[in-house]
Amino acid sequence: MQIARLYDFHDIRIEQTERPTPGPGDLLVRTRACGICSGDVMPWYLKRKAPLVLGHEPVGVIEQAGSAVAGFRPGDRVFVHHHAPCFSCHACRRGNYVHCQTWRATKIIPGGMSEYFIVPAENQRDTLRLPATISDADGVLIEPAACVVKSLRRSGLRPDDSILIIGLGIMGMMHVRIARAMGAGTIIGADLIESRVKRAQELGADIGLTVKDGNLVEQVREATGGAMADVVIVGPGVPAAITDGIAACASGGTVVEFTSTAPDAELTIKPFDLYFREIRLVPSYSCGPDDTRQALAYVECDVIRASDLVTHQFPLPRIVEAFNTAQRPEALKVVITFGS
Repeated sequence: MQIARLYDFHDIRIEQTERPTPGPGDLLVRTRACGICSGDVMPWYLKRKAPLVLGHEPVGVIEQAGSAVAGFRPGDRVFVHHHAPCFSCHACRRGNYVHCQTWRATKIIPGGMSEYFIVPAENQRDTLRLPATISDADGVLIEPAACVVKSLRRSGLRPDDSILIIGLGIMGMMHVRIARAMGAGTIIGADLIESRVKRAQELGADIGLTVKDGNLVEQVREATGGAMADVVIVGPGVPAAITDGIAACASGGTVVEFTSTAPDAELTIKPFDLYFREIRLVPSYSCGPDDTRQALAYVECDVIRASDLVTHQFPLPRIVEAFNTAQRPEALKVVITFGS
């Protein structure tokens, strides 16, 4: 079978390897589509993992099910999360699935950017059958949408709250759509790129702000009459964006750090300001099984749909072109497709 292996950020190779053989508890899935994650276009994030077979947003059809597998059978079309928790440890009992040691250790083998992959028994805890009404491209959106579900849950967003979404790539657009579905009040989308701001308004943002010369906070103040935003989602993984997010947050509000900064980045904050304004700074990393199920529900009812968000599709042999495209401003979601 063919796989796409990354050796460095600008070194992705299509290679031939043996098709994996499932064990008694495993599923063998024939891949139909896999998304390029926004994290996959952050050089520092990928370089520390290389070499690796790319892809963790796959949709496929079960080719084989091991003799000990219960609940799945060949022919089922599924979404597979690349991590799944044990459900029994202290972290899982608190709902903190990403801190479960099983969650962190699990994976699909060798990765989603391969013609076939193995789903071990542990990962089947977060493997979801897809209804026929959902396309492969729609199914690819479940994992990133689940990260947004978790982000908004951790933000404490309530009906009629105002929300500022900084960064309007694919994840920012999903925040717009899901925040609207959750009953948010005024939704403000902000980005450096005017075309993305306009697209966010088409997808449900009430106010679009094109940021120039570092004037985000001033624009938010003007747009809200000085009230600022009850919830701020900071998409870019850079300290300057987090600083702006804190400044643009209303007193008593929440700022969500949605994307990790580079390991050596440092953030300077004024605790005095956080204390007297009672600002919560909350990170949100990845997602768990509750989030993927809610994301699937959003896909099923067209809150999240590929026709709105998937801008480019490429076959696996063109994956280098696909990754280059994913880094361009006009790209939202880029999906790799596989032969049927």
